[in-house]
Amino acid sequence: MLRRIGAEESGEFKAVASGTLPSGKPVVVNANGTVAVISETPNSQVLGTETVFESANSKDFAAAYDTTNDKVLIAFRDIGNNQYGTAIVGTVSGSSISFGSANVFESSATTYISVAFDSTAGKFLIAYRDEGDGNKGKAVVATISGTSVSYGSITEFNSGSSPYTSTVYDSSNGKMVISYADYGNSGYGTAKVGTISGTSVSFGTAVVFESATSPYVNSVYDSNAQKIFIGYRDNGNSNYPTGIVGTVSGTSISFGSATAVASNGSNYSRVGFDSTNNKVLIAYQNTDDSNYGYAAVGTISGTSVSFGTSVNFSGSETVIMEGTNAISFDTTSGGILIAYEDTTRDATVIRGVISGTSISFDTAVVLDTGGGSSHEYLGIVYDPDQNRHVVFYKDGAESSYGTA
Repeated sequence: MLRRIGAEESGEFKAVASGTLPSGKPVVVNANGTVAVISETPNSQVLGTETVFESANSKDFAAAYDTTNDKVLIAFRDIGNNQYGTAIVGTVSGSSISFGSANVFESSATTYISVAFDSTAGKFLIAYRDEGDGNKGKAVVATISGTSVSYGSITEFNSGSSPYTSTVYDSSNGKMVISYADYGNSGYGTAKVGTISGTSVSFGTAVVFESATSPYVNSVYDSNAQKIFIGYRDNGNSNYPTGIVGTVSGTSISFGSATAVASNGSNYSRVGFDSTNNKVLIAYQNTDDSNYGYAAVGTISGTSVSFGTSVNFSGSETVIMEGTNAISFDTTSGGILIAYEDTTRDATVIRGVISGTSISFDTAVVLDTGGGSSHEYLGIVYDPDQNRHVVFYKDGAESSYGTA
């Protein structure tokens, strides 16, 4: 039965206010029948303590979360060990993270590392450029056991120079997709489908998605549309930030038409997926606006993508997003986080909330201060089991050690 509040006069309700009610603000009915202004709790970030996972100069970080073992795998170039490709297992507990022992997956100089987790096979795929073998594109399957990681045999996926690798898992088809700029073919944007079997991976035929030099390739899987979304800089179209939709079928991938995000030059295109609003997000450095950070919401429909208006998320700060993993979605709060280095190269994270085809941002949070090239290849990955985001970087203020 509904209870009337106060006395009714001429279609209006009267109630006693608890405190002053500002004009136009929403109110809540208290247990005693009075009304009061709804209080707001501001969003906040709780920062854990830094943990060094590699006591040597380290960079080219990439990471993914293992949903089977509830672990984070961070792959990186260990400059203190001949620039070898190396990976390490991290365990999140509350606001802290601990690590097992690092293990080498490539005994030569390794750059442009990316990693994704195959939840069906329970394996990771690490892709990279092997500078010790003609800059070829290579990949290796990684398996976590406890706090250790082991590897299968290395497989070449491209015989030409293969920078800007990005790896993503298509869960609807049970396939990996590696995208990259193929400098053995004029730097064209290219992708291949990979199939993990045991501790090995095999690849289908390479497919060009952009017939122009395409640096800063970055990819994400849209689980709602069941499509791969790739963001990149289109050097053949005034360096515009650009997106394209890929559809996996068997061991092949096909693409729709490329769409420019905005009519401005760009660097560091980085993408993410908001599984609450079923939107993709592309963030980039706007070279036509003092290298400030901009982001735009993308909506996939069929094999096409459309974008809302790009929003400046960094204010008057320049933005550097060298890390492959620059965007992370929080399934609990519904916020999407962008990790970047600001004007003074501080490690910074900002949280955005998507509404429709637009995004708004909270105040940026500085995680770690520094200068010079202090936080190169800064990245972020979400641990849904602990509801925590792990941020990782080269700590230039601390001997350039690998830190999380």
